[in-house]
Amino acid sequence: MRRLSLFGATGSVGQSTLDLVRRDGDTWRVSVLTANCDVVELAKLAKEFRPDIAVVADESCHDALKNALAGTGIETAAGAAALVEAARRPTDLVLAAIVGIAGLAPTMAALEAGTNVALANKEALVSSGELMTAAAKKSGATILPIDSEHNAIFQCLAGGRIEQVRRIILTASGGPFRTMSAADMARVTPAQAVAHPNWSMGAKISVDSATMMNKGLELIEAHHLFPVGLDRIEILVHPQSVIHSLVEYIDCSTLAQLGSPDMRIPISSALAWPERMATPCAPLDLASIARLDFEAPDEVRFPATALCRAAIAEGGARPAQLNAANEVAVAAFLAGRIAFPAIVDTVRRVIDAGAPAVPASLQDIFSVDAASRAAAQQFVDQYEHA
Repeated sequence: MRRLSLFGATGSVGQSTLDLVRRDGDTWRVSVLTANCDVVELAKLAKEFRPDIAVVADESCHDALKNALAGTGIETAAGAAALVEAARRPTDLVLAAIVGIAGLAPTMAALEAGTNVALANKEALVSSGELMTAAAKKSGATILPIDSEHNAIFQCLAGGRIEQVRRIILTASGGPFRTMSAADMARVTPAQAVAHPNWSMGAKISVDSATMMNKGLELIEAHHLFPVGLDRIEILVHPQSVIHSLVEYIDCSTLAQLGSPDMRIPISSALAWPERMATPCAPLDLASIARLDFEAPDEVRFPATALCRAAIAEGGARPAQLNAANEVAVAAFLAGRIAFPAIVDTVRRVIDAGAPAVPASLQDIFSVDAASRAAAQQFVDQYEHA
Protein backbone atom coordinates (compact mmCIF):
# COMPACT_ATOMS: atom_id res chain seq x y z
CA MET A 1 0.00 0.00 0.00
CA ARG A 2 1.31 3.44 -1.00
CA ARG A 3 0.91 6.60 1.06
CA LEU A 4 -0.64 9.72 -0.47
CA SER A 5 -0.46 13.27 0.89
CA LEU A 6 -3.16 15.36 -0.75
CA PHE A 7 -2.80 19.15 -0.59
CA GLY A 8 -6.01 20.87 -1.69
CA ALA A 9 -8.37 18.00 -0.92
CA THR A 10 -11.63 19.94 -1.20
CA GLY A 11 -11.01 21.45 -4.66
CA SER A 12 -11.94 19.91 -7.99
CA VAL A 13 -8.58 18.14 -8.47
CA GLY A 14 -8.62 16.90 -4.90
CA GLN A 15 -12.13 15.53 -5.24
CA SER A 16 -11.25 13.79 -8.51
CA THR A 17 -8.18 12.27 -6.87
CA LEU A 18 -10.15 10.92 -3.93
CA ASP A 19 -12.71 9.44 -6.31
CA LEU A 20 -9.90 7.39 -7.86
CA VAL A 21 -8.53 6.44 -4.44
CA ARG A 22 -11.95 5.16 -3.38
CA ARG A 23 -11.98 2.89 -6.41
CA ASP A 24 -8.47 1.60 -5.71
CA GLY A 25 -8.51 1.44 -1.93
CA ASP A 26 -6.19 -1.55 -1.76
CA THR A 27 -3.38 0.52 -3.30
CA TRP A 28 -3.54 3.85 -1.47
CA ARG A 29 -3.56 5.01 2.12
CA VAL A 30 -4.20 8.75 2.51
CA SER A 31 -1.80 10.09 5.14
CA VAL A 32 -2.31 13.88 4.83
CA LEU A 33 -5.35 15.93 3.83
CA THR A 34 -5.38 19.73 3.62
CA ALA A 35 -7.80 22.49 2.69
CA ASN A 36 -7.90 26.25 2.93
CA CYS A 37 -10.89 26.68 5.27
CA ASP A 38 -13.64 24.31 4.14
CA VAL A 39 -13.83 22.62 7.52
CA VAL A 40 -17.08 20.77 6.88
CA GLU A 41 -15.82 19.04 3.74
CA LEU A 42 -12.30 18.45 5.09
CA ALA A 43 -13.65 16.86 8.27
CA LYS A 44 -16.00 14.69 6.22
CA LEU A 45 -13.11 13.48 4.06
CA ALA A 46 -10.86 12.96 7.08
CA LYS A 47 -13.46 10.75 8.74
CA GLU A 48 -13.74 8.71 5.54
CA PHE A 49 -10.04 8.35 4.69
CA ARG A 50 -8.54 8.48 8.22
CA PRO A 51 -5.33 10.41 7.48
CA ASP A 52 -2.67 10.90 10.13
CA ILE A 53 -3.23 14.66 9.99
CA ALA A 54 -5.70 17.19 8.56
CA VAL A 55 -4.48 20.74 8.01
CA VAL A 56 -6.28 24.00 7.26
CA ALA A 57 -4.26 26.84 5.76
CA ASP A 58 -6.42 29.49 7.45
CA GLU A 59 -5.52 29.51 11.15
CA SER A 60 -8.88 31.03 12.08
CA CYS A 61 -10.51 27.75 11.02
CA HIS A 62 -8.42 25.51 13.26
CA ASP A 63 -10.76 25.42 16.26
CA ALA A 64 -13.66 24.38 14.07
CA LEU A 65 -11.57 21.59 12.56
CA LYS A 66 -10.42 20.37 15.97
CA ASN A 67 -14.02 20.28 17.17
CA ALA A 68 -15.18 18.47 14.04
CA LEU A 69 -12.52 15.78 14.43
CA ALA A 70 -12.59 15.48 18.22
CA GLY A 71 -12.40 11.87 19.32
CA THR A 72 -11.24 10.53 15.94
CA GLY A 73 -7.54 10.38 16.81
CA ILE A 74 -6.72 12.42 13.70
CA GLU A 75 -4.14 15.11 14.35
CA THR A 76 -5.01 18.65 13.25
CA ALA A 77 -2.92 21.70 12.44
CA ALA A 78 -3.28 25.10 10.79
CA GLY A 79 -1.29 27.76 9.00
CA ALA A 80 1.37 28.05 6.34
CA ALA A 81 4.10 26.51 8.50
CA ALA A 82 1.86 23.52 9.25
CA LEU A 83 1.37 22.92 5.52
CA VAL A 84 5.14 22.88 5.04
CA GLU A 85 5.65 20.47 7.94
CA ALA A 86 2.93 18.19 6.58
CA ALA A 87 4.67 18.18 3.18
CA ARG A 88 7.88 16.98 4.85
CA ARG A 89 6.22 13.92 6.38
CA PRO A 90 7.29 10.57 4.93
CA THR A 91 4.99 9.60 2.07
CA ASP A 92 5.17 7.99 -1.36
CA LEU A 93 3.49 10.79 -3.30
CA VAL A 94 2.49 14.38 -2.62
CA LEU A 95 -0.34 15.58 -4.82
CA ALA A 96 -0.07 19.36 -4.93
CA ALA A 97 -3.46 20.85 -5.80
CA ILE A 98 -3.50 24.05 -3.74
CA VAL A 99 -4.49 26.93 -6.01
CA GLY A 100 -2.15 29.89 -6.38
CA ILE A 101 1.15 30.91 -4.82
CA ALA A 102 -0.04 29.44 -1.50
CA GLY A 103 0.93 26.03 -2.85
CA LEU A 104 4.57 26.93 -3.49
CA ALA A 105 6.15 26.43 -0.05
CA PRO A 106 4.67 22.97 0.69
CA THR A 107 5.47 21.81 -2.85
CA MET A 108 9.08 22.91 -2.45
CA ALA A 109 9.27 21.23 0.95
CA ALA A 110 8.16 17.93 -0.57
CA LEU A 111 10.66 18.17 -3.43
CA GLU A 112 13.49 19.05 -1.05
CA ALA A 113 12.57 15.97 0.99
CA GLY A 114 12.99 13.84 -2.14
CA THR A 115 9.30 13.02 -2.45
CA ASN A 116 7.72 12.63 -5.87
CA VAL A 117 5.18 15.38 -6.51
CA ALA A 118 2.11 15.09 -8.71
CA LEU A 119 1.77 18.75 -9.62
CA ALA A 120 -1.57 20.41 -10.32
CA ASN A 121 -0.51 23.79 -8.94
CA LYS A 122 0.70 25.62 -12.04
CA GLU A 123 1.29 28.92 -10.24
CA ALA A 124 4.08 27.40 -8.14
CA LEU A 125 6.04 26.23 -11.18
CA VAL A 126 5.36 29.46 -13.09
CA SER A 127 6.63 31.63 -10.23
CA SER A 128 9.55 29.48 -9.17
CA GLY A 129 10.36 27.07 -11.98
CA GLU A 130 14.14 27.28 -11.74
CA LEU A 131 14.13 26.75 -7.96
CA MET A 132 11.65 23.86 -8.12
CA THR A 133 13.38 21.96 -10.88
CA ALA A 134 16.75 22.47 -9.17
CA ALA A 135 15.34 21.14 -5.88
CA ALA A 136 13.93 18.07 -7.64
CA LYS A 137 17.22 17.41 -9.40
CA LYS A 138 19.19 17.73 -6.16
CA SER A 139 16.94 15.42 -4.12
CA GLY A 140 16.12 12.94 -6.88
CA ALA A 141 12.40 13.68 -6.73
CA THR A 142 10.24 13.44 -9.86
CA ILE A 143 7.68 16.07 -10.83
CA LEU A 144 4.68 14.32 -12.37
CA PRO A 145 2.48 16.88 -14.16
CA ILE A 146 -1.28 16.63 -13.72
CA ASP A 147 -2.35 19.43 -16.05
CA SER A 148 -3.90 17.51 -18.93
CA GLU A 149 -1.58 19.15 -21.46
CA HIS A 150 1.66 18.50 -19.60
CA ASN A 151 0.60 15.04 -18.62
CA ALA A 152 -0.09 14.38 -22.30
CA ILE A 153 3.44 15.53 -23.18
CA PHE A 154 4.84 13.40 -20.36
CA GLN A 155 3.06 10.36 -21.80
CA CYS A 156 4.16 11.15 -25.38
CA LEU A 157 7.79 11.32 -24.20
CA ALA A 158 7.65 7.84 -22.67
CA GLY A 159 10.12 5.69 -24.56
CA GLY A 160 11.55 8.70 -26.38
CA ARG A 161 14.46 11.00 -25.64
CA ILE A 162 13.97 14.70 -25.14
CA GLU A 163 16.99 15.54 -27.30
CA GLN A 164 15.12 13.95 -30.22
CA VAL A 165 12.13 16.28 -29.84
CA ARG A 166 11.60 18.74 -32.64
CA ARG A 167 8.49 20.49 -31.29
CA ILE A 168 6.10 20.38 -28.36
CA ILE A 169 2.58 21.50 -29.21
CA LEU A 170 0.27 22.55 -26.39
CA THR A 171 -3.38 22.36 -27.39
CA ALA A 172 -5.93 24.90 -26.16
CA SER A 173 -9.71 24.75 -26.31
CA GLY A 174 -9.86 28.50 -26.89
CA GLY A 175 -12.23 28.90 -23.95
CA PRO A 176 -15.82 30.15 -23.97
CA PHE A 177 -15.01 33.31 -25.97
CA ARG A 178 -12.99 31.74 -28.78
CA THR A 179 -15.19 33.19 -31.53
CA MET A 180 -16.28 36.35 -29.71
CA SER A 181 -15.23 39.81 -30.88
CA ALA A 182 -13.06 42.02 -28.70
CA ALA A 183 -15.95 44.48 -28.38
CA ASP A 184 -18.28 41.78 -27.07
CA MET A 185 -15.63 40.45 -24.67
CA ALA A 186 -15.53 43.87 -23.00
CA ARG A 187 -19.06 43.16 -21.73
CA VAL A 188 -18.82 39.55 -20.59
CA THR A 189 -19.75 38.61 -17.03
CA PRO A 190 -17.96 36.36 -14.53
CA ALA A 191 -20.73 33.78 -14.95
CA GLN A 192 -20.01 33.63 -18.69
CA ALA A 193 -16.26 33.41 -18.12
CA VAL A 194 -16.42 30.43 -15.76
CA ALA A 195 -18.69 28.46 -18.12
CA HIS A 196 -15.97 26.46 -19.88
CA PRO A 197 -17.30 24.57 -22.92
CA ASN A 198 -15.44 21.30 -22.19
CA TRP A 199 -13.94 21.10 -18.71
CA SER A 200 -15.38 21.31 -15.21
CA MET A 201 -12.88 23.45 -13.29
CA GLY A 202 -12.61 25.99 -10.48
CA ALA A 203 -13.44 29.66 -11.04
CA LYS A 204 -9.86 30.95 -11.24
CA ILE A 205 -8.60 28.45 -13.80
CA SER A 206 -11.84 28.84 -15.80
CA VAL A 207 -11.26 32.60 -16.10
CA ASP A 208 -7.63 31.95 -17.03
CA SER A 209 -8.89 29.68 -19.80
CA ALA A 210 -11.25 32.40 -21.00
CA THR A 211 -8.40 34.95 -21.27
CA MET A 212 -5.99 32.28 -22.63
CA MET A 213 -3.71 33.20 -19.71
CA ASN A 214 -3.99 29.58 -18.66
CA LYS A 215 -2.31 28.49 -21.89
CA GLY A 216 0.40 31.10 -21.41
CA LEU A 217 1.07 29.82 -17.90
CA GLU A 218 1.18 26.28 -19.29
CA LEU A 219 3.76 27.41 -21.85
CA ILE A 220 5.94 28.63 -18.97
CA GLU A 221 5.40 25.33 -17.16
CA ALA A 222 6.31 23.34 -20.25
CA HIS A 223 9.51 25.37 -20.61
CA HIS A 224 10.57 24.19 -17.14
CA LEU A 225 9.30 20.62 -17.33
CA PHE A 226 10.49 19.79 -20.85
CA PRO A 227 13.71 21.71 -21.62
CA VAL A 228 13.64 21.68 -25.41
CA GLY A 229 13.97 25.45 -25.79
CA LEU A 230 11.24 28.06 -25.78
CA ASP A 231 11.24 28.38 -29.56
CA ARG A 232 10.23 24.70 -29.85
CA ILE A 233 7.08 25.02 -27.74
CA GLU A 234 3.98 26.10 -29.65
CA ILE A 235 0.27 26.59 -28.94
CA LEU A 236 -2.50 25.21 -31.15
CA VAL A 237 -6.20 25.89 -30.61
CA HIS A 238 -8.24 22.68 -30.70
CA PRO A 239 -11.86 23.37 -29.66
CA GLN A 240 -12.91 19.75 -29.01
CA SER A 241 -10.28 19.16 -26.25
CA VAL A 242 -9.76 15.58 -27.45
CA ILE A 243 -6.04 15.86 -28.25
CA HIS A 244 -4.45 17.15 -25.07
CA SER A 245 -1.01 17.89 -26.54
CA LEU A 246 1.44 16.59 -29.11
CA VAL A 247 5.16 15.88 -29.38
CA GLU A 248 6.87 16.00 -32.77
CA TYR A 249 10.20 14.17 -33.09
CA ILE A 250 13.13 14.89 -35.39
CA ASP A 251 11.96 12.23 -37.85
CA CYS A 252 8.70 14.24 -38.21
CA SER A 253 6.69 11.57 -36.40
CA THR A 254 4.11 13.26 -34.17
CA LEU A 255 2.70 11.52 -31.09
CA ALA A 256 -0.54 12.76 -29.54
CA GLN A 257 -2.33 11.81 -26.35
CA LEU A 258 -6.12 11.69 -26.74
CA GLY A 259 -8.78 11.28 -24.11
CA SER A 260 -12.10 12.51 -22.77
CA PRO A 261 -11.95 15.92 -21.03
CA ASP A 262 -11.91 14.35 -17.57
CA MET A 263 -9.20 15.29 -15.08
CA ARG A 264 -9.28 11.81 -13.59
CA ILE A 265 -7.33 10.56 -16.62
CA PRO A 266 -4.17 12.65 -16.06
CA ILE A 267 -4.51 12.26 -12.30
CA SER A 268 -4.61 8.48 -12.68
CA SER A 269 -1.50 8.65 -14.86
CA ALA A 270 0.38 10.40 -12.06
CA LEU A 271 -0.98 8.16 -9.32
CA ALA A 272 -0.07 4.93 -11.11
CA TRP A 273 3.19 6.05 -12.76
CA PRO A 274 5.12 4.26 -14.16
CA GLU A 275 2.16 1.87 -14.46
CA ARG A 276 -1.47 2.59 -15.40
CA MET A 277 -4.71 2.14 -13.51
CA ALA A 278 -8.33 1.65 -14.49
CA THR A 279 -10.60 4.72 -14.34
CA PRO A 280 -14.37 5.20 -14.62
CA CYS A 281 -13.83 7.78 -17.37
CA ALA A 282 -15.74 7.58 -20.65
CA PRO A 283 -13.65 6.09 -23.47
CA LEU A 284 -13.31 8.08 -26.67
CA ASP A 285 -15.87 7.50 -29.38
CA LEU A 286 -14.10 9.07 -32.34
CA ALA A 287 -16.86 8.08 -34.78
CA SER A 288 -19.32 10.02 -32.67
CA ILE A 289 -16.97 13.01 -32.35
CA ALA A 290 -16.56 12.82 -36.14
CA ARG A 291 -14.17 15.74 -36.56
CA LEU A 292 -11.23 17.44 -34.90
CA ASP A 293 -10.58 21.12 -35.65
CA PHE A 294 -7.43 23.19 -35.25
CA GLU A 295 -6.55 26.84 -35.63
CA ALA A 296 -3.71 29.19 -34.77
CA PRO A 297 -4.15 31.25 -31.59
CA ASP A 298 -5.33 34.84 -32.06
CA GLU A 299 -2.90 36.90 -30.03
CA VAL A 300 -4.66 40.15 -30.92
CA ARG A 301 -7.92 39.23 -29.18
CA PHE A 302 -6.07 37.06 -26.65
CA PRO A 303 -2.71 38.75 -25.90
CA ALA A 304 -2.05 36.76 -22.72
CA THR A 305 -0.08 34.00 -24.47
CA ALA A 306 2.35 36.48 -26.05
CA LEU A 307 2.73 38.22 -22.70
CA CYS A 308 3.64 34.92 -21.04
CA ARG A 309 6.09 33.97 -23.77
CA ALA A 310 7.85 37.32 -23.37
CA ALA A 311 7.94 36.92 -19.59
CA ILE A 312 9.64 33.50 -19.66
CA ALA A 313 11.99 34.62 -22.44
CA GLU A 314 13.17 37.44 -20.18
CA GLY A 315 13.16 35.14 -17.15
CA GLY A 316 14.22 36.31 -13.72
CA ALA A 317 11.29 37.65 -11.71
CA ARG A 318 9.04 38.27 -14.71
CA PRO A 319 6.98 35.04 -14.45
CA ALA A 320 6.44 35.59 -10.70
CA GLN A 321 5.31 39.15 -11.40
CA LEU A 322 2.96 37.97 -14.11
CA ASN A 323 1.45 35.24 -11.98
CA ALA A 324 0.85 37.49 -8.96
CA ALA A 325 -0.71 40.26 -11.02
CA ASN A 326 -2.96 37.77 -12.78
CA GLU A 327 -4.23 36.28 -9.51
CA VAL A 328 -5.20 39.75 -8.27
CA ALA A 329 -6.79 40.74 -11.57
CA VAL A 330 -8.83 37.53 -11.87
CA ALA A 331 -10.11 37.93 -8.30
CA ALA A 332 -11.09 41.53 -9.09
CA PHE A 333 -12.96 40.45 -12.22
CA LEU A 334 -14.81 37.68 -10.37
CA ALA A 335 -15.79 40.27 -7.73
CA GLY A 336 -17.21 42.53 -10.43
CA ARG A 337 -14.62 45.23 -9.90
CA ILE A 338 -13.01 45.26 -13.36
CA ALA A 339 -14.02 44.35 -16.89
CA PHE A 340 -12.79 41.20 -18.60
CA PRO A 341 -10.15 42.90 -20.84
CA ALA A 342 -8.68 44.64 -17.78
CA ILE A 343 -7.38 41.30 -16.48
CA VAL A 344 -4.58 41.04 -19.03
CA ASP A 345 -4.16 44.83 -19.14
CA THR A 346 -3.48 44.81 -15.39
CA VAL A 347 -0.84 42.12 -15.80
CA ARG A 348 0.84 44.05 -18.60
CA ARG A 349 0.87 47.27 -16.58
CA VAL A 350 2.50 45.55 -13.59
CA ILE A 351 5.23 44.08 -15.80
CA ASP A 352 5.81 47.39 -17.58
CA ALA A 353 6.16 49.21 -14.24
CA GLY A 354 9.55 47.67 -13.47
CA ALA A 355 11.74 44.57 -13.32
CA PRO A 356 12.75 43.23 -9.87
CA ALA A 357 16.08 41.55 -9.27
CA VAL A 358 16.44 37.89 -10.24
CA PRO A 359 15.08 35.80 -7.33
CA ALA A 360 17.55 33.43 -5.70
CA SER A 361 15.33 31.96 -2.97
CA LEU A 362 11.74 31.31 -2.04
CA GLN A 363 11.77 34.44 0.09
CA ASP A 364 12.76 36.44 -2.98
CA ILE A 365 9.82 34.91 -4.86
CA PHE A 366 7.44 35.83 -2.06
CA SER A 367 8.80 39.38 -2.00
CA VAL A 368 8.26 39.75 -5.76
CA ASP A 369 4.81 38.24 -5.36
CA ALA A 370 3.81 40.67 -2.61
CA ALA A 371 5.10 43.73 -4.47
CA SER A 372 3.40 42.66 -7.69
CA ARG A 373 0.11 42.07 -5.91
CA ALA A 374 0.26 45.52 -4.38
CA ALA A 375 0.99 47.09 -7.77
CA ALA A 376 -1.83 45.12 -9.41
CA GLN A 377 -4.23 46.21 -6.68
CA GLN A 378 -3.39 49.85 -7.39
CA PHE A 379 -4.21 49.38 -11.06
CA VAL A 380 -7.45 47.58 -10.17
CA ASP A 381 -8.42 50.53 -7.95
CA GLN A 382 -7.75 52.88 -10.86
CA TYR A 383 -9.99 50.86 -13.19
CA GLU A 384 -12.72 50.68 -10.58
CA HIS A 385 -12.77 54.42 -9.98
CA ALA A 386 -12.24 55.52 -13.58
